[in-house]
Amino acid sequence: MTVLAGGRLADGTPADVRVDASTGVVVEVGPSLVSTAGEEVVDCTGLVVLDAPVEPHAHLDKAGTWPVAPNPTADLMSAVRTWATELSHRSADQILETAWPVLEDLVLHGAVAVRTHVNLSVASGWAPLEALVALRDEAARTGLADVQVVALPSMPLTGDGSADNRRVVEEAIGRGADLLGGAVHIDPDPDAATAFVLAVAEREGVGVDLHTDETLEPDAVGLVHLARRVAELGWRPGRATASHCVSLGVQPAGQQAETAALVAAAGVSVVALPQTNLYLQGRERSSAVPRGLTATRALLAAGANVAAGGDNVRDAFNAVGRADPLETAALMVMAGHLTPAEAWHAVGAAGRVAMALPPAGPVVGARADLLCVEGDDLTSALARAGETRTVLRGGRVVARSVVRRSLLPDTPAEPGTRPATDPQEHP
Repeated sequence: MTVLAGGRLADGTPADVRVDASTGVVVEVGPSLVSTAGEEVVDCTGLVVLDAPVEPHAHLDKAGTWPVAPNPTADLMSAVRTWATELSHRSADQILETAWPVLEDLVLHGAVAVRTHVNLSVASGWAPLEALVALRDEAARTGLADVQVVALPSMPLTGDGSADNRRVVEEAIGRGADLLGGAVHIDPDPDAATAFVLAVAEREGVGVDLHTDETLEPDAVGLVHLARRVAELGWRPGRATASHCVSLGVQPAGQQAETAALVAAAGVSVVALPQTNLYLQGRERSSAVPRGLTATRALLAAGANVAAGGDNVRDAFNAVGRADPLETAALMVMAGHLTPAEAWHAVGAAGRVAMALPPAGPVVGARADLLCVEGDDLTSALARAGETRTVLRGGRVVARSVVRRSLLPDTPAEPGTRPATDPQEHP
């Protein structure tokens, strides 16, 4: 057993939390739990104990490659070309060399589950998938994190020149991928491309996570096509995910509501990706630049599952990024206009639904995937994004970061005092 002592819950309530690593669940929550002989006690004084976030949309095969493959114009299609020309020929070892440190950053920041897409093409061969399957298996072996790998084929999947890309979709699960994906919105026939991926996923018994409508063009309606086809298949909620869905954010309110209702009824999860879409989208506009985010409020009002992820980290699709779900949540507050609680739900509970993971958090009976981070409550934790953190996965501590900060004035003052001011000098 382990007791997290002296912390606070999301609403600021003081609470201790007892977890059982043998079962991986929370067994007791109370204002002052008494530890027993043999129990590990983790001091959470000054920390908020939250459900550990997840990362529902990453690109670990490209993460950290900006120094060797920057994007000269910082737009989406230039990023795609940069990958094709500069990164698609890397070996599995080269990919692991940059992917593993970013996975470690994600875990250190609290993400105990990560879904990563992996670009595949004729040029790349299967090396990128082999690399991320190896990363997934090593993360599982060490107990570091749950990793899900989504095969992301090149386009097109329809018409001339599609045979090799379709073969990637057909073979990816057999070669170790967990789910099927695709940037179907850039296919000449997005609806047919979506239908093809879903048909293979249905045959293989796996889920899909599609890059959907990653454009500011209001006539892109791939999300509608996906929702209707998933409803026809009768898939359980959480088996299909639509990532990005940027066009929905620039469509009229009535159209947003209609689409959101279809998405909610079909049980399709939507993943908003503020870092990369704020970085890439709208660069051609000189005024009133759009946020480049999906219509989160309309989706939530319809009852859809809305998650949020960090997407790209220091690569051609996003030059910056911290691999930190607190950054994602803060951007969902500032740019997506969610409340702090809604934003944390997006990077936590909603992300877990999208990834088909069990509920977690400081609640008796929930999985003991927990993040202890500096703050007095959830809002202050998001605002501060402190680096002092303890991360538990299944009740076991998998990461701990401790930061000590000091002010070093020329003349030390007594603790708690402030510099005196001279009223004659500062009237």
